[in-house]
Amino acid sequence: MNILIYLLAAAVIGWVATEIMRDRQSLLINIVLAVLGAFLAGYFISPLLNIGTINDAITLPTMLVTLLGAVLVIIIVRAIRRRR
Repeated sequence: MNILIYLLAAAVIGWVATEIMRDRQSLLINIVLAVLGAFLAGYFISPLLNIGTINDAITLPTMLVTLLGAVLVIIIVRAIRRRR
């Protein structure tokens, strides 16, 4: 059950991140980018800001950190796509 909630939260965050970055992708890509962003944010951003990860609890600060991670991943993916 937790994985379904995690994927639903990731889908919403991925959609918000793509709306912020104006980068239209499919829902599956949004979920993958948000999960990857959440993973990276949990390792790098959460310890810096002393905020838990989305695995700990789904709260506003953890959602914002996950959103920041997803936006950063979209920026990285966009840069890679432009180089090709």
